[in-house]
Amino acid sequence: MNRICVASSGLGHVARGIEAWADDLGNALAARGEHVIRCKGAGKPESDFDRVVPCWTRDAVKTRALLRSMPPALGWRIGMGSGYAIEQTTFARNLIKILRTEDIDVLHVQDPFVATQVQKAWRRGRIKTRTILAHGTEESLRFQHQITYLQHLAPWHHQQARDAGFDKDTWTTIPNFIDTDHFHPGDGGPLRAELDIPRDALVVLIAAAIKRRHKRIDYMIDEFHALLDQHPDLPAWLVIAGGRESETDELIAMGKRRLADRVRFLVRFPRTRMADLYRAADVFALGSLKEMMPIALLEATASGLPCLVHQHPVMQWMIGPGGRSLDLSRRGGLTTALAQLLTDRCEGQRLGVAARQHCCDRFGTEVVVDQILRYYRQVTSDTRAAA
Repeated sequence: MNRICVASSGLGHVARGIEAWADDLGNALAARGEHVIRCKGAGKPESDFDRVVPCWTRDAVKTRALLRSMPPALGWRIGMGSGYAIEQTTFARNLIKILRTEDIDVLHVQDPFVATQVQKAWRRGRIKTRTILAHGTEESLRFQHQITYLQHLAPWHHQQARDAGFDKDTWTTIPNFIDTDHFHPGDGGPLRAELDIPRDALVVLIAAAIKRRHKRIDYMIDEFHALLDQHPDLPAWLVIAGGRESETDELIAMGKRRLADRVRFLVRFPRTRMADLYRAADVFALGSLKEMMPIALLEATASGLPCLVHQHPVMQWMIGPGGRSLDLSRRGGLTTALAQLLTDRCEGQRLGVAARQHCCDRFGTEVVVDQILRYYRQVTSDTRAAA
């Protein structure tokens, strides 16, 4: 049996897709009886297979001080050009010690700098651990080409690499997964009451970092404002749940100014309660124009929510017949679709049922973890020298 380490420098202090992936994968492997440890950058051990790895977290006072004192060009050259980079670099140095001590065969990460540093230690013969990077951070093709064992999260991403001539026979495509027993349709009434939203309201949910760039929360607020303006009698509420960013407070003020009581912001809403939040919604929407493979979209489809996304191949593949892909690069692209779904309950229910079935068939825990374990065996049986 392979000795496996799943790691995330942000686990324990950051709530994003990467951290959710590491948390879920560690739990899934342990439930299978695999020999696994889960390494996190902060917090406390939550199980006997957790290890807390000391590091300079991205928002720590000493991390910010180092960034201020270091010329930017030097910082990027030595892998310390941002708070996240410093966190990964310091995390990787201590992680390597644990990998050696615990005789780990496979490290599985989504943090790109952690992957390159541990892979470098393997190539130099310092550890026997082979590193798999599950590529979820939009690194360049040239960066990806450095990685010996790389897991693309969607067929489209792998094909992009092939088309550019960057593919390797040690690479694979395996999607993210979701626990469909935990995320499932159900009664959202109690959480609606807690949020002071009427039980018979129509709730649109966004689960994404609360920022303009990439997640386009400002666009989503504008589209929902247009919906209320065009349909003043529609009892619709918008709920935005996500991590705090530098512009979060500004976006919250904008949302309250434009939508008044029809919006609820849930900053750093506990992941342990996210399943209840999806059950409290009628429709899920995502404003980003490109994604690697967002966990939130899997959570929404598993919860039986019809999903509205941009017409990008990855998101279209993820929702299957369980929603609609739209041109969200233009104004009004979301407003019209929201009006149609919120006023046609039968269509919304039909799409929700299809979304969940599609998710269970392709992205359920058992289906995907089987693929991951096969890849672990492939990686550890690879007899070629590091390259």
